[in-house]
Amino acid sequence: GRNIAACFVEPVAGSTGCLVPPVGYLERLREICDAHGILLIFDEVITGFGRLGHPFAADAFGVMPDIMTLAKALTNGVMPMGAVAVSETIYDTINEAAPDGAMEFFHGYTYSGNPASSAAGIAALDIYENENLFGRAADLSKPFLDMLFGLKDLDCISDIRGYGLLGAIDLAPGSGAEMLKKLYAAGLYVKFTGDTALLAPAFIAGQDDIDEIGGILRDVL
Repeated sequence: GRNIAACFVEPVAGSTGCLVPPVGYLERLREICDAHGILLIFDEVITGFGRLGHPFAADAFGVMPDIMTLAKALTNGVMPMGAVAVSETIYDTINEAAPDGAMEFFHGYTYSGNPASSAAGIAALDIYENENLFGRAADLSKPFLDMLFGLKDLDCISDIRGYGLLGAIDLAPGSGAEMLKKLYAAGLYVKFTGDTALLAPAFIAGQDDIDEIGGILRDVL
């Protein structure tokens, strides 16, 4: 803990292609951080709010970080908003060390507290709870992953990865840009990072949507 203050990690790397950690990796990382007094920080900007079939990746892997960063789905992506959640220990330590009269757990940014973003965030959180969208995402995870890994027989695919409602397909080198255009023309918009296609269906999708996605992927690829 003398030289390293914190370890910052995406529990499942998102935009780089759904890189799922090996079994036990995050648990061991938690143990190492605890042994050396290092804070463990989870970047849950992509994995948070149900994407992995659980409320957060911390729940999916059973590993609790000291700090968690959140964004994107906090407002359903319609307005910019980010948040930082900290453990009770960190919260109490900062407050107890603050001078008398200081603002509780103070932080400030020029564009903090935007009313439109705040309204979008409150509305999104209400919908997540009232419409059980996390539960829907969990139920849809198996059909989605079955569809995704069912494409493994295609020669143009070198690797497939997935967890919850997040998946990635590695295609032949140099084919990403062309495949993006072909998939779009066929009615499916897919985010590409180089030659890796990243898939993240909406929580309101159903089996018919998953079947349609799989059909387009198979026909085009």
